[in-house]
Amino acid sequence: MLEVIGFFEMKQKWWLLIVLGWVIFSLTHWLTFAAASKTEIDYQVYQQPNSIVHVVTIPSDSNYVITPEIATAEPLTSLDSFVTQYNTVSQSKAGKATAAINGGYFDPRNSKTTSYIIQQGKLVADPRTNERLIENPDLKPYLGNILNRGEFRRYTCENRNYYDITFRYSPIPPNCQLQDAIGAGPQILPMDTSVAEGFVAYDDEGTVIRNAIGTNYPNARSAIGITDTGNIVLVMVAQSPDKSGMSLPDLADFLSSLGVVKAINLDGGSSSALYYQGKTFYGKLDREKQPVVRPLKSVLLVK
Repeated sequence: MLEVIGFFEMKQKWWLLIVLGWVIFSLTHWLTFAAASKTEIDYQVYQQPNSIVHVVTIPSDSNYVITPEIATAEPLTSLDSFVTQYNTVSQSKAGKATAAINGGYFDPRNSKTTSYIIQQGKLVADPRTNERLIENPDLKPYLGNILNRGEFRRYTCENRNYYDITFRYSPIPPNCQLQDAIGAGPQILPMDTSVAEGFVAYDDEGTVIRNAIGTNYPNARSAIGITDTGNIVLVMVAQSPDKSGMSLPDLADFLSSLGVVKAINLDGGSSSALYYQGKTFYGKLDREKQPVVRPLKSVLLVK
């Protein structure tokens, strides 16, 4: 009888060990999956009262890198073609773009940049070479501000990538190298720099005498931001068939709701476009309520 009892006790112990082992395995697998999920890109769509907002979040501890690309030849191409061409010539799967968003400003009449762009430490786009910008008499009062607009930067600091949003003439942090930068503007978080960057101007009586991008009016918009945890957020505000988009103050509020603490507006309106895993979304609608596909001078790639 004692032998029988001992046998059942031993059997129960084996079952307990098996169950415990299964629980530990499942928990370890779940934790590994959860950790991996946190380093993967996240894509979400938010239905807002006056727009449809596409959001791509790149975790701070992921292996993805955000870099600018510029069209070096004419004719300029759409965001979809931009990404297709880049991925076609990319030599490795790891180097291919997973996501992208339209970038800096340019003059559609001469296809020349009005934003600074730096790639791998080299200046590859300089608005000072655009005669329609530099020689425009209407812009002379604001030219100093225009040439010091905000930009999205990538540094390497002690062999790690570090992203920031600041003015063009802001100094590079100690022990860091500026690798990439793309100008746009204005900065909309933590504060609106529309006046400082020459987008908006007032006369002595406080009346608006210049508003280059209709900051307070709803439109299709694009932006890039940085959260308090270092995540990078790409946002594209698309017009819906019966709605008109977002103003910059509304966009700033929306970004804040996502935990973004620094953000810069990108070239919006007809240029607004976002690419994610093979599909491109466009922000502006024409009179027939069809997406406007506009050729671009520059983009930001996530690869």
